[in-house]
Amino acid sequence: MTLKECYAAMGGDYDEAMGRLRSEKLVQKFVLKFLSDQSYDLLCASMEAKNYEDAFRAAHTIKGVCQNLSFTTLGKSSSALSEALRGGYTPEADGLAEQVGREYQQTVAAIRAFQEAAGE
Repeated sequence: MTLKECYAAMGGDYDEAMGRLRSEKLVQKFVLKFLSDQSYDLLCASMEAKNYEDAFRAAHTIKGVCQNLSFTTLGKSSSALSEALRGGYTPEADGLAEQVGREYQQTVAAIRAFQEAAGE
């Protein structure tokens, strides 16, 4: 799997990421680094504990990383969740958190497939 195919599998925009970072090596570096980011774990733990302030921060961080790396699909759902949690809990936050979870797993699966194919 190429990096471009990885982006297609996750619902990202490879060309936009390349335009922003200008080097496939740099894009690859940050894409692989995404796997060690703990924001999603914080989001899950915070939602479970009903700590919506920390959940907001985690969703906002995920959104920012996704915007920087052009992870379009996950970026949109994490942005929606971030907005739903901005002022505290809203009923739509639970469904959005589930959507973020599915799209996060899809993104991670694509990155891991790329990582394995690239021998990283």
